[in-house]
Amino acid sequence: MAQLESVADLIMGQSPPSSCYNEVGDGLPFFQGKADFGPRHPKERVYCSAPRKVAEPGDILMSVRAPVGPVNLADRECCIGRGLAAIRARDIDSEFLYFNLIHAEKLIAGLGTGSTFHAINKNQLSFVEVNEPGFDGAEQAKIASVLNLVQKAIEQQERLIALTTELKKSLMHKLFTEGLRGGPQKQTEIGPVPQSWELVRLNDVCTFLSGGTPSKMRPEYWSGSIPWVSPKDMKRPRLSYVPDHISEAALKDGSTLAPVGAVFVVIRGMILANDVPVALAEVPMAFNQDMKAVIPGPHIESGFLLYALTAFRPLLSRKVGRSAHGTMTLMSSEISQFIIPLPDKDTQREVASAIKTLERKHVQHQSKHAALSDLFRTLLHQLMTGQIRTEDLALPESGVRTQAHREAPRALRIQR
Repeated sequence: MAQLESVADLIMGQSPPSSCYNEVGDGLPFFQGKADFGPRHPKERVYCSAPRKVAEPGDILMSVRAPVGPVNLADRECCIGRGLAAIRARDIDSEFLYFNLIHAEKLIAGLGTGSTFHAINKNQLSFVEVNEPGFDGAEQAKIASVLNLVQKAIEQQERLIALTTELKKSLMHKLFTEGLRGGPQKQTEIGPVPQSWELVRLNDVCTFLSGGTPSKMRPEYWSGSIPWVSPKDMKRPRLSYVPDHISEAALKDGSTLAPVGAVFVVIRGMILANDVPVALAEVPMAFNQDMKAVIPGPHIESGFLLYALTAFRPLLSRKVGRSAHGTMTLMSSEISQFIIPLPDKDTQREVASAIKTLERKHVQHQSKHAALSDLFRTLLHQLMTGQIRTEDLALPESGVRTQAHREAPRALRIQR
C-alpha cells in the first residue's frame, strides 16, 4: 500500500469570480463537481476566462464536495472549482491510479466530513491508501488496459441503450399518429391518429383486476412458486421473472392472479410523480395493491395494449392526483375511462411486432450492460488486490478489432 501523496501531486480546485464564467467558449472549460462528469471525461457547459486552478490533460479529477469520491479523467486543460481536486500521477501509471481510485471510492467517501454536506480536504486526501501489491509499471499499464477495455464496452452499451430508447419512442409516435403506411390522419382529443383507427375507452375493450399483499407475518406465504409483482419490479416492459414469490394459500388469502397478457399499471406511490410505469405479464403473476391489472378483451391484442398505454403515457400522467394523505394516486376511474386509438387486429399485431423487434434490441443491450458492469466490478477488485494477474486472462491481440473487443466478457476469460 502507498499513500496518495507519495505517488501523485494534489491540486485542490478554487472557483474563480463568477464574472469570469461564460457559455461562448472564452477561456478554459470550467468544471465544478460530479455534475459535470461524463462517462469517462467531463462535458463542458461553462467556460472560464480567468482560471485560478488548472488541471492538465491526463489528470484525474475527483469530486471532493457532495459527493466525495467519484472520479473522471481530464482530456484537456481545464479550470477546476472547489468541488474538484486534480490528481496528477507522478510515480505511478496514471490510468492505473484512476482505476485504483474507482476501487477505493467507497472508502474515500467515508472520509468526508461536514454537517451541511460532506467534503474532503487536501490533508485527508493525501493519506488515502493506494493498492500496489507488487505491481511494476508494465503490470500497472496492463491492468489499466484490461479495465479500459471493459469500461469502453460498457460505454458502448450505454450509447446503444440511449439510441434504442429514442428510436423506440420515435417509432411509437410515428405508428400511433401516422399508422403503418403513413395514411391520412384525423385530429382527436388525444392528438392526431390514423383516420381509419377508432377511439375507445379502456373499459370498452378491457377488464380490470385489483391486487393485494399477503400477510408478511406468515413466512410460509412467501415461499411459493407464484411470481408476485410490486412497483419496484416495473423496470422493464415485459415481466417473466420477479424476485418475490407467494404460495397458493397466500394468493387465496391476500392477492390476485393476473393472466398472461395482462398489462400492469402502477396506480399508487411517489413514482407517479415522474412516470406511470406499465408492463406486460408474460407468465401468470400475482400483484400488490399499488397496481392495477388491465386484461385485454377479444378486440385488442395484449402487445398493442402495452404499447398504446406506453405511447400515450404522458396523457395518463396528467390523470395522476394526490390522495388525502399526500400519496400520488391514479384513480381506477381514470384508467377505465382512458382513451386509446384502436385499429383492426391485423394492424394491431403488425404495430406491436414492429415495436417489439426494437424493444428486444434495447433489452439485449441492457442485459449486456449489466453483465459488463458485473465483470468490471469483479475484475477491478481482483486485479487491484492481486487476486488475479493479467497473465491469467485470455486477452485479444493488440490492435485487432474483433467481436471480442466489443463484448469484453468473451475476451476476458480466466485461463484454467
